[in-house]
Amino acid sequence: QIRFQKEIEKLEKENRELKKSLLLKEKDGLHKKKIKRSLIDMYSEVLDSLSDYDMTYNVQDQLPRVVVIGDQSAGKTSVLEMIVQARIFPRGSGEMMTKSPVQVTMSEGPYHVARLKDDAKEYDLTKESDLDSLRREIERRMKSSLRKDQTVSQETVSLSVKGPGLQRMVLVDLPGVISTVTTDMADDTREQIKKMCQHHMSNPNSIILCIQDGSLDAERSNVTDLVSSMDPSGRRTIFVLTKVDLAESMLHNPDRIRKILEGKLFPMKAMGYFAVVTGKGNSNDSIQKIKDYEERFFKQSKLFKGGVLRAHQMGTMNLCLAVSQCFWQMVRQSVEQQADAFKATKFNLETEWKNTYPKFREMDREELYEKARGDILDEVVNLSNISAMKWEEVIAENLWSEVSTHFFENIYLPAAHAENAGIFNTAIDIKLKQWADKILPKKSIDVARETLLEEFLNLLTSSSAAATAVAASNDNDVFHDLKKEIVEELKKRLKWDQQAINSLRVIQMNTLEDRSVHNRQQWDDAIVFMRKVLLNKKSQGEHVMRDMLGPSFWQKYMYWMSRSEEQSLRRSVKNELDKMLLGGNLMHSSKLGKDELIAVRKNLEAQSIDVQDDFIEKTWHIMYRQHFLARRLITAANCQKGFYYYQQGFQDNSVDCSDVVLFWRVERMLQATSKALRQQIMNNETRRLEQDVKQVLDEIYDDKAKMKQLLKGKRVELADEIKKVRHVLELLEEFVQELNKEKT
Repeated sequence: QIRFQKEIEKLEKENRELKKSLLLKEKDGLHKKKIKRSLIDMYSEVLDSLSDYDMTYNVQDQLPRVVVIGDQSAGKTSVLEMIVQARIFPRGSGEMMTKSPVQVTMSEGPYHVARLKDDAKEYDLTKESDLDSLRREIERRMKSSLRKDQTVSQETVSLSVKGPGLQRMVLVDLPGVISTVTTDMADDTREQIKKMCQHHMSNPNSIILCIQDGSLDAERSNVTDLVSSMDPSGRRTIFVLTKVDLAESMLHNPDRIRKILEGKLFPMKAMGYFAVVTGKGNSNDSIQKIKDYEERFFKQSKLFKGGVLRAHQMGTMNLCLAVSQCFWQMVRQSVEQQADAFKATKFNLETEWKNTYPKFREMDREELYEKARGDILDEVVNLSNISAMKWEEVIAENLWSEVSTHFFENIYLPAAHAENAGIFNTAIDIKLKQWADKILPKKSIDVARETLLEEFLNLLTSSSAAATAVAASNDNDVFHDLKKEIVEELKKRLKWDQQAINSLRVIQMNTLEDRSVHNRQQWDDAIVFMRKVLLNKKSQGEHVMRDMLGPSFWQKYMYWMSRSEEQSLRRSVKNELDKMLLGGNLMHSSKLGKDELIAVRKNLEAQSIDVQDDFIEKTWHIMYRQHFLARRLITAANCQKGFYYYQQGFQDNSVDCSDVVLFWRVERMLQATSKALRQQIMNNETRRLEQDVKQVLDEIYDDKAKMKQLLKGKRVELADEIKKVRHVLELLEEFVQELNKEKT
């Protein structure tokens, strides 16, 4: 039998060399016939598509694959490397190296090469440098799939291996089953590995390659009970006893090995039993050296020559042939059933779409994203359709809203208490110059940037509203989250041209320095602007006064409202302070003198009201502010007809209209600034915005997880599922067709 087996191996080796030569000639173009994809490559593509489908929808596919399971350090990796004839897996001494499932698709080819999924690089397995690179990349992918505080991952690392004489099949290597969790592992590692193994073995068409360490006591096995629970009849289990060379040298009772390989020691059943030797434990040994050692061992072993196993049950080559035959037998039995199941799934999903979204075309997530991309870029173009007048109105309004408080509190109010117009104008000139030199240009750029984003958001929102109005009542705008994310990203990224700040500073300083009101219309516009500002501030002050003083007598009587204790005190203080303002002292200063504070406090004490000075001063601040605004409104009314006196230099005029000139200077600054910023937006910044939008869209497209997070909803999920089912069904039908051709 041994001589016969060696003769077969010799013929198979010659056959492999002939096939290799033939494939090389075809590749070099000596034969015009195009080489089709191999069946195993087609099958691997089906499995990859199903794996993506499962991860998204948690649906278990029923197609065969060889699941390799065993205790940690039982020799799983060594057996796999003998099958693929290359030492491609990460290795470690006494350490868990397989941290996620590794799917290996084997097929025959002229060169011994490997390629990882989603990677164009091809690794030459005859070169040690390429083997090292491949092992590092597999290890890197395993680690990158681990989440925080996780030792093992469910995500599969897929690769294909081609080479002369390799059997066509798909193997999945799983992390080794452990009995103890060490301190460097997550607490649930043992349970996670067990669940992972059960998940892969639960496929009724998977072939379980159960690896058992022959050098250890059989009672220490963790894996046999686990396999037996998933396949009690042993219909799809192949048992592999590794390290039988160590077992023969260490065991005093050879009958235990015989019982294991005859299926009589473990309660677990299997359809085949194999004994293999995977070297002497030296990780630097080549595959050929290990094969030679295995052959010598079985030739010289007294135990195995004694009839424990038949010749075809010894060695990794025979194991590989048996697994391949079993694999393809199961593939033929199950693949057509799976294709029929996906046809039914496709029909049900398409029917659901027609009933739920009859007015919409089936667009999956990527198609919807491309549509959204086009719509969003169209809205960037639509920014150029906004009129210059609207840009300037919005910018001026937003800029004044941003700077009005600073102007009023830090420039206008301090200068307004000046004794005469000369001091007032001098103080105003100094403060306006400081404002335009340090604060105003940068603030204006920030406002323009926010205005550009605001208008872009308005365009996106209006298009979303139109889409929602057209959509059915059970379908929301699927692009809402995507558009919101883009605007948020633009807020972080959109940068204004820094040279614009310098040119804007010159424009603003020149405008604020000009005190010339050229005609009556400009004078009237300045008064209107001044009244608008003062009335707005006065209205805000009235709200503060109402909150501070509480309801009036009539409000208490009509609406049953009441005052708090503090509001009652404020009202009493106000009544005393009113006497100062109503006593004819219309030009009272903004601060109370010490004598005035003492007088107010004594008058209140006479009413049995005890308050502190700061309480009186805060009340006075609000009251005086309202008093000041009322006086300035009177000034604005008196200056209504003061343009003639302004042209004459205010000679022989008792009304000081310097405030009107100030508000005219500020109004002109707002007009000049909004015009300059509008020009920058239309000439440069819209293009820069478009570049940023394209960059954000490209980044989201590359990040599939983020795209899924932003484009969601029943409509999206259903269309995406229909596309995936159609793709899987197409691959299945193509594979079934080629499989039937091979049968005939």
